[in-house]
Amino acid sequence: MARLGSWIEPFPEGIFVKPANAWVDPSQPKDKALVTHGHADHARGGHGAVWATPETLAIMDVRYGQQSAHPVAYGESVRVGEVEVSFVPAGHVLGSAQIILDYAGERVVVSGDYKRRPDPTCAPFVPVPCDIFITEATFGLPVFRHPDTGAEIDRLLHRLRAEPERCVLVGVYALGKAQRVIAELRARGHEAPIYYHGAMERLCALYEQLGVPLGELRPVAGAKKEELVGRIIICPPSALNDRWSRRLPDPVTAMASGWMRVRQRARQKNVELPLIISDHADWDELTRTLKDVAPKEVWITHGREDALKHWCMLHQIKARELNLVGYEDEDE
Repeated sequence: MARLGSWIEPFPEGIFVKPANAWVDPSQPKDKALVTHGHADHARGGHGAVWATPETLAIMDVRYGQQSAHPVAYGESVRVGEVEVSFVPAGHVLGSAQIILDYAGERVVVSGDYKRRPDPTCAPFVPVPCDIFITEATFGLPVFRHPDTGAEIDRLLHRLRAEPERCVLVGVYALGKAQRVIAELRARGHEAPIYYHGAMERLCALYEQLGVPLGELRPVAGAKKEELVGRIIICPPSALNDRWSRRLPDPVTAMASGWMRVRQRARQKNVELPLIISDHADWDELTRTLKDVAPKEVWITHGREDALKHWCMLHQIKARELNLVGYEDEDE
């Protein structure tokens, strides 16, 4: 009797689906790629053909140029080789998907990156029962329990009001986190213009084109220093302490990341206002998801694999580490 999932094989550069002759999230150019979402550690350029959601394909077009695209909407099913392939929301960023692979009576779900809490910029995670669940474990330690997002946004707004002679400079990942923080600010009633570093412009514009309203956004470039007093400014984490930020009016440096739970990381980046806002599942969300999908096996792609593998063993679920390369979690 064949081993469960014998038709999919993990390699350092990605997961190979043999009866489809296709790869999931390959880190090197392949003839056929099934892509979960648009972050650069999952979506690379140069593939012969790409199956992904329309939003992910639009993000890849902006980042890598026109793709040889096969759009798959949420809930739609397509056949790739001998495998039935469908995409359901992962709740990570706009267009992010779990990829469902059905073959020979077995169901494998590749989650990509995901979270379970609400996000106004993308569709919520949908749990899909399966035989094998391939999960991330970026925050796969019990110490990682993310606080309420609204409460973190309130801390940001409180700091802005408390020091009106300054600005608040928020380091955010350009895809997903930037747009989510803006949308969460709007949801808390912050209607003032939000200023952005030039690296944010293309993806914020794309989000709006794809139906995600972000309110009034203005570039920092060309703005006078006094115009930026009392404003929120978003930038890549790498720009928080570089020459670009020196022209701003005494910025409060903030960073929105699940890694801000780790005080040493905040100190290393000279972050004055750490905001624990993550686009990845925390420990409770990871374990709740495994209970919801009830797999026979769990395969862990990257992150804190040992703790989640141990949890699976305690709950009589077979688990293994895949040790894929090229998946990053520095700024998440």
